[in-house]
Parts: sequence; structure tokens; C-alpha cells
Amino acid sequence: MKRDFDLIVYGATGYTGRLIAEYLATSYRGDDAPSWAIAGRATDKLQKVRADIGAPDDLPLVKADAAEPASLRSMCERAAVIITTVGPYQLYGPELVAACAATGTGYVDLCGEPAWMRRMIDAHHEEAKRTGARIVFSCGFDSIPFDLGVLTLQEKAREKFGRPARRVKARLRKVKGGMSGGTAASAQATLAAAAREPSLIRLLTDPFALAPGFTGPAQPSGLIPEYDPSMNVWLVPFPMAPVNTKNVHRTNSCWVIPTARTSFTTR
Repeated sequence: MKRDFDLIVYGATGYTGRLIAEYLATSYRGDDAPSWAIAGRATDKLQKVRADIGAPDDLPLVKADAAEPASLRSMCERAAVIITTVGPYQLYGPELVAACAATGTGYVDLCGEPAWMRRMIDAHHEEAKRTGARIVFSCGFDSIPFDLGVLTLQEKAREKFGRPARRVKARLRKVKGGMSGGTAASAQATLAAAAREPSLIRLLTDPFALAPGFTGPAQPSGLIPEYDPSMNVWLVPFPMAPVNTKNVHRTNSCWVIPTARTSFTTR
């Protein structure tokens, strides 16, 4: 189906959405640039973002609201891919995932809410396969280096040794920055959901929660400090490790190396 845009940034008036829109506006210009638009609830705020980031005056604006499923469906029908930064996703994302799956539209977010992600997988995986939609969670900084890092390492291991590595360790030496308001809101929403539905705790603690039907070797807990003799340093837990571990195992289970069983730990 011919779409109006290659991609739409949904949530462009928020902090992260604006950064994405600004990057697109400054990095992609000319005839070979992708066609794109920004979307959100308020047209006047979208107009301000367009002006503030130096985007062309004719950059299209799309009105869409998480509380209005019809507007989400209309937005999805116009784009090949939706990049969404509207979270917490468990509060504002279900209808958008459903619309993307139904219309065969690609979906990309930066979610760190694994219990919600599993619910979306269970609810929409088969529909997305039928329509050709690609639903890709957790495309933010925390997750991409580990997911693509393990992918690259395992590809090289197969080239050199004929098989993937049985154990992969990821280490974060230095990081600059802190928790955003959106991340804090997502964590708060996840805790509230677990309090209402204690069964979610099993998903939150299961390293294979995002890979239904797929299991592997016992995983390191990653929850207590430990000494790594290979690096001669003490390691402390990385807050995003439980989410990143689940993402790596999902990639491993359904796309890259479906027969491999890898132990993965992030610190």
C-alpha cells in the first residue's frame, strides 16, 4: 500500500520526541531524504516544535491522540513506520500497537516496560505476522548497544568458531546522564501494575519473558555486586539490565539464532 510518509514521529511535542524530530530535520535534507511528519494531540504545539527545531514550514503535522483510537488508525494508515515516544506505554500505547498490527505499519518505541510488552506480543503477534507489521520495542539507548552488540558478537563467533558463544557478558564502563521524567513515570506505572496484579512479578523476573515458548540456560541474577577476575574490577547491577536481558533473548529466540541457547548478563 502506498503511504503518504516513510515515517511519523508520534509524540513530537515531548522531550524525547522533539529530539528525534530535531535530528531528522537537521540530518535528512534533499531529494533523497525520507518523507516524514510529526504527530501529537495539539496542532499549535506541533507548529511550535516545527519552528523551534528549524524544520521546513511545510513539514506536515498530524493530529493523533491516544484517547482517540480512530485518530491513531488514521495516522498509521498514512505511514510506513510510526516512531512513538508517548509513554508510559502501558497507559498510552495499547491502541497504537493494535492499529499498527492491523494496518501493516511498522512500530518503533523506546519502551522499558516488559510486562506490557509481553501482553502486546500475546495480543498482536499473529496479526502483525499476517499484515507484515514489524513491532519493535525498546529502541532507546539503553537497549540498542546490548541487543546489536550480542548480535554482532554472535555473528562473528559463528564465522570464526562455527557456533555462537554460550555465554555473553556486557559491561557498561561509563555513562553520563540520569533518569528522565518519562522513564520515572514508566517505572512508577510498572510498579503500580504489579501491585494490582501480582502475577506480573513472574514476568518481570523471568529473563525469557519476551520469548514465549523459548528457554535457555540458567541466567546470572545480576542483582548483587560481584567480582570479575577477567577485568579485575567489582561490578554493580545496571538498572536496565533486566529489560535488556529480555530483549536480547527475544531477538535470539525469534530472529537471529533460533537454535542457540545463550547465557547473557548486563552490568
